[in-house]
Amino acid sequence: MTGTVAVNGEVRRLEDLRLQDFLQSFFFGAGFFETFLVTGGAPMFLERHLARLRSSLAAHADCVRAPPPEVLTARAVRESLRRCLEADATLGPRFTGVGKLVAGDGNLLLSFRPLPADHERTVREGRVLGEREDRGYRRGDPLLTHKSVSYLRQYAHLGRGTVFLNEARELCEAPNGNLFFLVEDAVVTPPLEAPCLPGIIRAVLLEEGRLGGWPVVERSVRLEQLEGVRGCVLTNSVSLALAVPGLLGRELPASGELAGLARAVVEASARRER
Repeated sequence: MTGTVAVNGEVRRLEDLRLQDFLQSFFFGAGFFETFLVTGGAPMFLERHLARLRSSLAAHADCVRAPPPEVLTARAVRESLRRCLEADATLGPRFTGVGKLVAGDGNLLLSFRPLPADHERTVREGRVLGEREDRGYRRGDPLLTHKSVSYLRQYAHLGRGTVFLNEARELCEAPNGNLFFLVEDAVVTPPLEAPCLPGIIRAVLLEEGRLGGWPVVERSVRLEQLEGVRGCVLTNSVSLALAVPGLLGRELPASGELAGLARAVVEASARRER
């Protein structure tokens, strides 16, 4: 994380933040966050991220103190972002990297970090998902459809190539993104009740409705159905669409083509919404 942040629109230094301003978030995980790609100083899909953040805050209004509504608008966040980038020479107005919003304790914290060191290689080569975890996800768990700062379950598996399954042996998601599977004649992503996060890129692809000649649909995918999977893509708001060349011991030769199609759709949508 870089040294310049904003709290409710006020540009601050990270070292000047006070723990007492974030007590519920820090001690109880009572808050939500959004991570988004910034390219050339412009945030990607900001309105969608803020809509999801406001939805999570509204769903937990009894236990998470929301920031003032005026700081949760796209205009306000863009202005905060602009002033942070201008104030920090290590960022600069044309910054490309990762932005993060954390909402809780009546505050909206905006921070920045560089892209991961292996970002370009991962986009080019994809990521193998070779481990499975089926002890923590339960179908219909409502909390897992929100990006809570109580994130240890996912964080503990970052970088390990994990796929989360529920008690019905249905594939749910990866720690850092949604999954799309090329199964028979469709591209299938698990339904939210699996559970999985209502990802921003997931929504873009579902709205598009097709990847190449294949329809994009929500449908459960069970572990036993992996023999019929020919390709897989992991989507998130930083990497956009990553090929999964290997999934739980199976090689998936169609993943590269599928990821390329998904990335093209996402980038076209981002240009329209910018």
